[in-house]
Amino acid sequence: MRLSQFHLSTTKETPADAEVISHQLMLRAGMIKKLGAGLYTWTPLGLRALRKVESVVREEMERAGAIEVLMPAVQPKELWEETGRWAKFGGQLLKITDRKQQEYCFGPTHEEVITDFARQELASYKQLPKNFFQIQTKFRDEIRPRFGVMRAREFLMKDAYSFHVTPDCMAREYQNMYDAYTRIFTRLGLMFRAVNADTGAIGGSASHEFHVLADSGEDAIAFSDTSQYAANVELAEAVAPAAPRTAASETMTKVATPTQRTCEAVAELLGLPLTRAVKSVAVVGDAKVLGGTGFVLALVRGDHVVNEIKLSKIAGLAEHRLATEEEIRAHLGASPGFLGPVAPKQPITVVADRTVAAMADFVVGANEDGFHLAGVNFGRDLTEPTLVADIRNVVEGDPSPDGHGTIKLARGIEVGHVFQLGQKYAEAMKATVLNAEGKAQVMYMGCYGIGVSRIVAAGIEQNFDASGIRWPEAMAPWRVAVCMINPKADATVTAAAEALYNDLAARGVEVVLDDRGLRPGQMFADIELIGLPHRVVVSERGLAAGTFEYRARSAAESENLSREQVFERLGL
Repeated sequence: MRLSQFHLSTTKETPADAEVISHQLMLRAGMIKKLGAGLYTWTPLGLRALRKVESVVREEMERAGAIEVLMPAVQPKELWEETGRWAKFGGQLLKITDRKQQEYCFGPTHEEVITDFARQELASYKQLPKNFFQIQTKFRDEIRPRFGVMRAREFLMKDAYSFHVTPDCMAREYQNMYDAYTRIFTRLGLMFRAVNADTGAIGGSASHEFHVLADSGEDAIAFSDTSQYAANVELAEAVAPAAPRTAASETMTKVATPTQRTCEAVAELLGLPLTRAVKSVAVVGDAKVLGGTGFVLALVRGDHVVNEIKLSKIAGLAEHRLATEEEIRAHLGASPGFLGPVAPKQPITVVADRTVAAMADFVVGANEDGFHLAGVNFGRDLTEPTLVADIRNVVEGDPSPDGHGTIKLARGIEVGHVFQLGQKYAEAMKATVLNAEGKAQVMYMGCYGIGVSRIVAAGIEQNFDASGIRWPEAMAPWRVAVCMINPKADATVTAAAEALYNDLAARGVEVVLDDRGLRPGQMFADIELIGLPHRVVVSERGLAAGTFEYRARSAAESENLSREQVFERLGL
């Protein structure tokens, strides 16, 4: 490719609305152009990087035995009603109506469509297992699209779905996809972690997320400092304290806290560490399961945070919500900021985190505005909690749940997710095959997604410097740039550059020739901004010395090398 015949549009200015480095650099390098909120046109340069990622994904999926299909982006309402997700998926589901007033959605995912395909195409256990994948545009109506293609409304995704007769077969394919994803992200040159994750809206029995590690990541990842344990913070287990609860040593005392509504403020007023305070969060769940009105007081230590995902896994709290101030006053007699489990006005359910259940002589709200209670102890000042459970986020320094080392936290960008769906969708949509006994068997399913367009942005978040992008070779639009200095003044420069360009191309190297006739500073700035891994400069001075100026994008300085040495640097 010759840059004089290509469309390259770079800029020095950093767009004001671009918050993260990948968004800034993709706009500056001219890889994407904004059309609307969360909608981007991929320019020829951006598309080259996108296709590089797509190619690796496709190769590894086919290597793993998956079969490519292409399903409609627009999906009929009736399929989504079969699984109950037409109403449950939420505002992200873009619903549309055609001229006949038939309702559809623009697919955010394709479980319903592929299950419909499978129930029509697969009739016998002899046809299983099967794994179908596609690489296709999806749309999710994000309430706040941001960070460029990192959280866009329209995006390119690889989604795969496998079908099985037994759960054991499903588990084997799950591991096969886990291994394929590991190969994909390794080949792309990314630093990543596979973490245990919540199944979320997709559902299922087991799930792992693949995260590219980056400071700009929206997800918090917990991992052991000495083992392979890793999990999304939403799922990471907070281990119960090893030491038993100590005996009470203080008398419960009512203390005035006229303006202190937070654990931090109360602890500071009383001169106590924050770890002596208990935070009370009032929620309302299913009254039929929980009894009474479903009013629940969730207790965590003052320096901890309630984990909503963990709380929702408790019986009766799957669809919980925060209690209103009226409900709080009716049950506890105080306003938020002064709440606690001691002497409520009405019977309540108390769910205590494991750490709280092991505390003694702690501080809680007195259920009276302007007051807290100090020196509180279970079994003496209040009954034991209704339920003790892990309901908090882990923090750095917690013991690792696998018993090896302590927890560290990092930020990650989710780029892949694998699920064991089980029979959730197949059962809802009556997707069956005949088993070996000739009886109808509901199929088991797996689901495996990769954010292809998001990987491009995640790769930049991990690979950049002050001059621009520093692509891993597998993701770069081209591997090598051949640059000419002042070719108009010396025809031998043009001839030598074109000869080198043609030779590299003949050897299978993805190479671009910068023949735009720019000044060296501007030309080099462009090549560094768009992040090509290798640059070879052809100049009159270099030709006179029998050398080319070579520089790896990751290197601080250039080198003067012979033609053979350049090829050697490129591994040719």
